[in-house]
Amino acid sequence: MGIISWIVMGLIVGFLARFVLPGRDPQGIIITILIGVGGALLGGYLGTQFGLGSVSGFDLRSILIATGGAVLILILVRILRRS
Repeated sequence: MGIISWIVMGLIVGFLARFVLPGRDPQGIIITILIGVGGALLGGYLGTQFGLGSVSGFDLRSILIATGGAVLILILVRILRRS
């Protein structure tokens, strides 16, 4: 995937993760994209380790894996902010 595809997917995944896990997180579009891209990287890594697949393009499986990774990132950020 190219850089534009990563940005668009990051935006979509970031919005989906915030929809699944609403809360008082930074609401900027850049942060949302970064959460989405980070979620794609984390979800792709974990998905590959557990045999679920990886983030390989714009398909439903990749978006779900990336959204799972982004939700994990949001959970970790919330835990670290409480400490």
